[in-house]
Amino acid sequence: MQTVLSNHLQQYQHHHRLSPIQSKVCHRMGLCRTKALGGQQVHCDHCGFEQQRYHSCRNRHCPKCQYKASQQWCEKQRQQVLPVNYFHVVFTLPHAINPWVQCHPEVIYRCLFQSVWHTIQTFGQDPKRLNGNMGMTAVLHTWGQNLSQHVHLHCLIPGGALSQDQSQWHPARSNYLFPVKALSRCFRSTMVSALRCAYRNGELHRLNGEEVAQCLDALMQQDWVVYSKAYLKKADTIVRYLGRYTHKIAISDARIKGINDAQVTFGYKDYRDGKDKLMRLDGEEFIRRFLLHVLPEGLMRIRHYGFLSNRTRKQKLETIRACLLAPVQATSGEQALAPEVPGLSASAMCACPRCRKGYLRVCFEIPAKPG
Repeated sequence: MQTVLSNHLQQYQHHHRLSPIQSKVCHRMGLCRTKALGGQQVHCDHCGFEQQRYHSCRNRHCPKCQYKASQQWCEKQRQQVLPVNYFHVVFTLPHAINPWVQCHPEVIYRCLFQSVWHTIQTFGQDPKRLNGNMGMTAVLHTWGQNLSQHVHLHCLIPGGALSQDQSQWHPARSNYLFPVKALSRCFRSTMVSALRCAYRNGELHRLNGEEVAQCLDALMQQDWVVYSKAYLKKADTIVRYLGRYTHKIAISDARIKGINDAQVTFGYKDYRDGKDKLMRLDGEEFIRRFLLHVLPEGLMRIRHYGFLSNRTRKQKLETIRACLLAPVQATSGEQALAPEVPGLSASAMCACPRCRKGYLRVCFEIPAKPG
């Protein structure tokens, strides 16, 4: 992505105006792991190998910075996994709403999160279903494989509900959690109602009222896409599975196969036939598509609900484990911390890439370049 931005961003700016947040993202990504951000000179205590390691930009849209963030996040979540079946449910917004997302992203994303949780909560509290309070972790994705706008929520949901009096755990009995068609209808009506309410409150002021009404009326006549995947059970599998989605970005560096002065070539999976293919886009169009997925500053794309919400999670998980007679599991071997080595900083505590025997120690700090 750094090469793409270096080759094509200036030309893109001749025809398009960057928003402040888009400009900030492009600037930070261009500096990521370069001398401009400073770093450390490291030295192997076994073979003498030396290397300069520059700081990352830590921007959530940067392909270079998300793997480590995903690993750290997963380690925090591992102790919160319950010994129950988990379900992966995806709620997708119709593409007719995509132009609204570009005008009012904060409002549309807020309505999406709230509508999805309301749908799951409604089904979970139904006495004919689970008759209890549910939990959910939801992750916002805004892209398709070809970088087009495709707004959807990935939801990982423990298969069951905690009774209202918090004395029993009601497990899900099916292998699809809830009927997908029923979920789709409930999600559609809830989301449309939320959008109508947002428009009446003046939150969608950039949109034309007549067009909003016509679009929502038409969407109420369509089937909305909800996908439910068979359950997962092993804790490590669940955490790794969730980690694939939490810090995923629109495109990774590994998918970019070629860059020249005119075009960018990248790989994608065509889900219509299940085949991996290559797509070539003009540099400007590639950047335009990438910038569609820059989120508003401060927007939380990972959210926890119900008994997984941050405020009550610790207490509720203890209650559920007591109902299940399942104590917290000890950490596994793959979670073990790296050995403590005197004189090594946390950021440089890794094996030497040359000899694989020594550790890299910090010799000195490389200052960042001002400006």
